[in-house]
Parts: sequence; structure tokens; C-alpha cells
Amino acid sequence: MKILDPPAVRRWARLAADALGRARTEIDALNVFPVADGDTGTNLHLTMLSAAEAVESLPDDVDAAVVWQTLSYGALVGARGNSGVIVSQALRGLAEVLKDGHDLRAGLLRAAVLAREAVARPVEGTVLSVLESAARAVQEVDGDLHEVARQAAGEARAALRRTPDQLDVLARSGVVDAGGAGAAIVLETLAAVITDSYADHYDVPSPTAPVAPMTEVGAGYEVMYLLDADDRAVAGLREELDAMGDSLVVVGGEGLWNVHVHVAEAGPAVEAGLRAGRPHRIKITYLAERTHRGNAGRGVVAVAAGDGIAALFEECGAVVVRRTPGARPALPALLAAIRQAGSEVAVLPNDDGVGAVAAAAAEIAREHGVVVSVLPTKATVQGLAALAVHDPLRRFDDDVVAMTDAASQTRYGHVTVADREAFTSAGVCRPGDVLGMIEGDVAVIGGTLERVATVIVGRMVAGGGELVTLVTGAEAPAGLAACVEEHLRRTRPDVDLVVYDGEQGGYPLLIGVE
Repeated sequence: MKILDPPAVRRWARLAADALGRARTEIDALNVFPVADGDTGTNLHLTMLSAAEAVESLPDDVDAAVVWQTLSYGALVGARGNSGVIVSQALRGLAEVLKDGHDLRAGLLRAAVLAREAVARPVEGTVLSVLESAARAVQEVDGDLHEVARQAAGEARAALRRTPDQLDVLARSGVVDAGGAGAAIVLETLAAVITDSYADHYDVPSPTAPVAPMTEVGAGYEVMYLLDADDRAVAGLREELDAMGDSLVVVGGEGLWNVHVHVAEAGPAVEAGLRAGRPHRIKITYLAERTHRGNAGRGVVAVAAGDGIAALFEECGAVVVRRTPGARPALPALLAAIRQAGSEVAVLPNDDGVGAVAAAAAEIAREHGVVVSVLPTKATVQGLAALAVHDPLRRFDDDVVAMTDAASQTRYGHVTVADREAFTSAGVCRPGDVLGMIEGDVAVIGGTLERVATVIVGRMVAGGGELVTLVTGAEAPAGLAACVEEHLRRTRPDVDLVVYDGEQGGYPLLIGVE
């Protein structure tokens, strides 16, 4: 890759968001500065997720300038927490340079400068140090884009390891800086896209000592809001807020700003925004206590990839979020469904790729008083099994345990048709081959849907099972389910069979064995 073109920017935004989603809990565990509120990983994930969803909403034919500007805007309006706001400003710096050119070195330098300018009282050993070290390390690099990206990512990781030497609270707690850990992942995923060398996991250094409990967190409230204001009014706002509290970060420009501050009293911080312009999306969090309660009611949210599957979940009382096969549901749609479902909500992602978005929506809902648990359902049939044992009269925690157990006891598989040549665990497949999958791995390659379906079901029940669930798709031929039923009648008459018409695309047959 010689340039960061629009498709590459989209891939990077999504890869960074997904990587931060997977590392969210580990980064949260590092969070001791500026306050030990345990949410830096979550905030960075949500910030990058907003940026990724913004660029993914664009048409395919837009030019690079529009993609970069949209990435910057998505991060700005979705930025959360101190580190999220700073990283959004770093993305703005990259966008300012790369929307009109291809000099990644200059983009990284601009990113570091804008990030530092956003912070009222910069502190070394934080995300600012990581960004600046990465930018400085590549200024004399004579290599191509690949070498610049690799060196920036490598230096970010090295700078992260140095943060405890720069900030005493990190050394006392035995951790590296949480925001810096997130920034390192953002730069490592950028290098991965540029060099086309992807990692399965991006490491987060574990604490080397017990982290201080999240009880004494300094200022009483975290106040955040977007602000429509003339650029000239923001200087006065910064002075007012700086006198009120700490952890002040104000980023943005051209009439739209994101404001973050920790203060003893929230009201005056909002009133200062009113004097400067029009604050909106106001979010106030009491730092010493993040446990809230919402409206009464117990509910389940299920993600479904077909009209028939959606109807099944709705018949069982779930609030359904629809998605197309292979795509993720939008974060706002999932969040709205959680809020609709009640004050205690179990979420069934029903796909490995949906888990991160579900976790992000759940975290936002929790901040508004909803008790949410995202169950590890990786397939539709696991979601159906979980919902079958759902009991709203049980204690919520007990209900979640029962649903999770039912899902984990359900093995899942599916039958599909290959659209390209590929190497698989069962050998080489070619376009038109029928693939039988068991829990994500290709187990059988065959010529007909009927043959492969019977083989896959046979292998799945060979390990034990009392109930087989088949969900037929929109492309399933007539008689496919009947063929499997006949096979089970001859080979495993002790097994019960249930067949649903899921109407899903892409997968002619989904299989579950309980």
C-alpha cells in the first residue's frame, strides 16, 4: 500500500474499534489516572466505534478528504471520557494532513500537537507522551509508508512501557497508562492495515500490583457536552472551566466542540457552556458512584439476521434488532432496543461479530441506569436455546446464569455455499462447493446441500444430544429439512427434531444440538 485511500481508512477505523472492544476490559483495569474510574478502555472503544460507524455510512465513491473529515467528525461527536476526547483530537490532526496528502509523518506530528493543545494542564506519562514519542520517532525515517507506520507503532508500544517512569501514580499502582495503551492499539491497527499484516490480538500489559479501589476519585462529577459556539468564545470557556476543576479537555473547531471536565459541582460547568454557546448531549456522571437504577421491567434483546428468525424471537417476547447477514447492527438501534426492553436486560448478540457492538451499547445503557448483561451467544440457535429458558420471575442474575448455561450447552453449525476458492481445515474449497461448518470451522466439503447437511448433523449428534434444531434459510431447497429428518429417524431415533423457517440469507441451514 502506497497511500491511505478511503477503503484503507474504513478498514483501519473498524479494525481499531474492534481491537479496542476486545481489549476494553483489560484497559479499564489499568485506569488509575486522572481518576480511578475504570472506564478508559470503554471510552476509547466507544469513541473509535463512533468514528468507524461514521465512515462506514458514507457511499463508496466519496474522495479521501470526505472520508477523513467524516472520521474526525465521528470521533468528535462520539468522544467519551478524558482519553476518548484526546484521541478524537489526534484523529483530527491526522485528518487535517492526510485529507490533502499522504505524509503520515506530518500527520502523526499534527496529531500529537493537537492532542497536547486540547489539554489544559498536560501531564507526562499519559496518552500525550505515547502520541508524541510515536510522532518524533518517525520524523527522520526515510522509508516508505510501511516503514513509517511500523516504526510509529513500535515506538508507541515502547513509550507505553515507559509511562510508569514518568508518572508516579502509575508506578505505585503497577500499571502503564490506560489511555496510552489504547493509543498504542490505534497506531498498531493503523500499521496492520498499511502493511497488510494483521494480529489476532493486541497486547495490553497487565497490572503488576493490585490497583487502588475506585472509591476515592477526586472531583465529584465528570461533565461532558457537545457545544455549538463561536471559536472566539471557547478561550473564555476554557479559563472558566479550568478554574472550576481539573482533567479539562476542550476539542473541536469550526463551531462544534467537545467539552470534558471533572468538577466538584456540575451545574456551574454547564452554565459556563450556556454562556459560551449551546451545549447539548450533556452527560453528567457522579465519579464516586456509577450504580444507577432505571425504570422497572425485565427484558431480552435479540439480534436477528432473517425475518423468520426475528419473528421467532418476537414470539418469545424479545425486542428484536434486525441485521443483514454478515453485517453488524447499528449501535443506536441496539441502544434503543435495550432502553425499550426494560431496566434489567439480557442481550443476545447471536453472532461473534456483533458482540463488541452489543457490549458498547450495554455500557452506554448502564450509565443511564439500566442493568445489562450481554450473553456470549455466537449463533442464532444458541440465542433460541437461551430464550427458551428465560424466566422473568427469577432474580436477574440467576436468569442470566440459566440462559448462559443453555446457550453454552448448544453446539452450533451451518451449511453454506462457497463463493471463492480458499484453504480450509477440511481442504481446498472452490466456488460452488457446499461447506459444512461446526462452531466456525469447515468440517465437510461436498457437492450437495442435502449430503453435507446430513453429514454435519450426524457428526454433531455423535457427541451426544437430545434435541436438534434446524433453521432453514431463504436459499434452502425444498426438502432439505426433510432429508435431515429422515437421516435422523434412521440413525438416531432417540433425538427430537424442531424445524423453523428462518428466511435468513447466506446460510441455507442453521443447526443446533442441545
